[in-house]
Amino acid sequence: MDPFLALLSSLSSSLSASELHELKFLCKDKIGKRKLESVESGRELFSFLMEQQLISSHDVDLLKRLFKTIKREDLVSRLTQFIEEGEASAPDERPDINERRLQKVVIEVICENVGRDWKMLMRKLNLSDVKMDRIVAANPHDLREQLVQSLREWQKWKGKDAKVTDLIKALRDCNMNLVADIAEQNLSRLNTENM
Repeated sequence: MDPFLALLSSLSSSLSASELHELKFLCKDKIGKRKLESVESGRELFSFLMEQQLISSHDVDLLKRLFKTIKREDLVSRLTQFIEEGEASAPDERPDINERRLQKVVIEVICENVGRDWKMLMRKLNLSDVKMDRIVAANPHDLREQLVQSLREWQKWKGKDAKVTDLIKALRDCNMNLVADIAEQNLSRLNTENM
């Protein structure tokens, strides 16, 4: 079974009738009136959004915005967890489990310590300005979320070629040596704990 479809089914069953009504209203500009009138469950609504290519296992930004609007942060968290756990990409396209663990440590350090200069870092990682602009538009007032989403986009784009060494090198190339040092200290601490 497709993990993304299983997630959508689960999210659908978490919605009340009034929340579904709100979601339908919010999707008026995306789905035709006739189709929207026929929607009786979250699953049907999500199917139409997938048909329009507005959501996919690789792109849940619209769903997150919809759930935030109806104040269902719990559903936003489930989507975020789905993406973070790498369910969104095929297993053979992801780095091995150890590399993902190391990436998580370095990404946390980056998110804690890199501020407004995050775009410079992402450019060193070769993430396109178009993708960064889309991320900024989706999270206009949340600098940390812009950085988090950009790093996730980089991970998805690079797949199994996403390496911690690339993150450290990009930090050093941006003269963010202190952040790189903190990341390396955390990595060595993690390696020591796992011995």
